[in-house]
Amino acid sequence: MFYWALMFLVVALIAGIFGLTGIAAIASEVAWILFVVGLILAIVFFVIGRKPPKL
Repeated sequence: MFYWALMFLVVALIAGIFGLTGIAAIASEVAWILFVVGLILAIVFFVIGRKPPKL
């Protein structure tokens, strides 16, 4: 997820440089959503993986 968030951020930056503000806005929103979802999933998997083993 973080990879795709970074790719959309790069697309947003390039689009912003060329003056394509609509595409830049959409790409930055998608990047932000992917980053937040990836962060939430990383925290959830970190917490789930820390449980003690069952005997």
